[in-house]
Amino acid sequence: MSAVEDQPRVYEIRIAGHPSTEEALALQDPIKRLLCPDPDHAPPCEVPWSFTVADDGPDGGSTALVLGVYASEGEATRVAAQVRNLAGAGRAVAVSEGDAGEWEELVEQYRFERGLHSERSGPGQ
Repeated sequence: MSAVEDQPRVYEIRIAGHPSTEEALALQDPIKRLLCPDPDHAPPCEVPWSFTVADDGPDGGSTALVLGVYASEGEATRVAAQVRNLAGAGRAVAVSEGDAGEWEELVEQYRFERGLHSERSGPGQ
């Protein structure tokens, strides 16, 4: 694996097939505990993460919980496997590269917690 492949970037882990937004959102807490068993830990987070929901499928009849992570490809794949085990056999879980612009807070969190210069920062910021 090359150094470029090891570089963190945004990935989306999509947990599909929820009949309602409420049911999709109910998975947030167990996934939070999986990713961050100690919410009071000192930074940085091993894997910065965030959630959103999306329509699942063309008919809009179900909802997907989307977990955004800022990680290496291997780490994103590992997190997706853990989420898949947590979600159970009845849920499809897929991982794909995400759009950094849509998950800007993850990139900023990663940079801030590691003391890296923000691309958005300018003079005096």
